[in-house]
Amino acid sequence: MGINILEGTFNTTDARVALVVSRWNSFITDRLQSGAVDAFKRHGINEANLTVAYCPGSFEITLTAQKLLETGKYDGIVCLGVVIRGATPHFDFVAGAVTQGINNLNSKFGLPVSFGVLTTDTIDQAVERAGTKSGNKGEEAALALLEMISLIKKIR
Repeated sequence: MGINILEGTFNTTDARVALVVSRWNSFITDRLQSGAVDAFKRHGINEANLTVAYCPGSFEITLTAQKLLETGKYDGIVCLGVVIRGATPHFDFVAGAVTQGINNLNSKFGLPVSFGVLTTDTIDQAVERAGTKSGNKGEEAALALLEMISLIKKIR
């Protein structure tokens, strides 16, 4: 007898997914959204199964995702935002709140909520992670979501 291995794939073409996208720093979040949508399309997700909900900033991502999950219409959510460190502790509060909030949603709903919120020290670092030097973290968050949706279906 061998070990029973469970792992997700990206072949979840019938998945119903939503993206929660912060409008704050939209010059970055627009690129993250494009990367995520492109990844979903490349892996066979029909546009009719994609929903995008815009919220004002990263702090509001958690509530927006929660309200989408409460509808029961989605297999998972991708959260996209960017928090750039400044001269005040605001960065720590917002980054910590959105991180903990997304983590809590995963536990509360038992559905994947992927973390595509950039937390960077500079604007340049954010740009690098939104489709230039360091890839596109929106695309990575979308792929992580597809893999988790598939894995959860296998576990059930």
